[in-house]
Amino acid sequence: MNPTSCRGHTSFLDLLLGLGAVAAVASGGGLLSAGASTPALMPVTAYRSASCGCCKGWLQHMRANGFTVRDVVVADVDVVKRRLGVPARLASCHTAEVAGFALEGHVPAADVKRLLQRRPPVTGIAVPGMPLGSPGMESAFAKEPFTVMAFTRSGAITTFSQHPQVRTEP
Repeated sequence: MNPTSCRGHTSFLDLLLGLGAVAAVASGGGLLSAGASTPALMPVTAYRSASCGCCKGWLQHMRANGFTVRDVVVADVDVVKRRLGVPARLASCHTAEVAGFALEGHVPAADVKRLLQRRPPVTGIAVPGMPLGSPGMESAFAKEPFTVMAFTRSGAITTFSQHPQVRTEP
């Protein structure tokens, strides 16, 4: 899916998502997911530049995987990265935060869910750069292998998860 194909419909989509959230709370959904006793996913606040289309693709990926996402367009995303403690060598095009953790770049929703479930002693997780095939950078032909890195404010960087290369037939 081309992330810029929804241009002009973002406000309407946000309105519909907001109405859905209001309906869920009004119907007693509150902080519990429908029909379950597990807490709903924490809201994500994403910071990006106005010109980035792949960031919109990542926001759509997160919403499709159950997250409520607040999209904040900022003049300088680097200021947010520094505030959240994202190491410069792990930088990507957008930065987000959820439940006190930083998310840098095209982190898959499954990894964010695992982060929230396990709550390791890290500042956040990151996908450095913009790997082809990562959420928001989808391709019909290939997926580059990429690694999700965990990081701390003290500078420690470790592997959080690995995503192998997958080739698909056209």
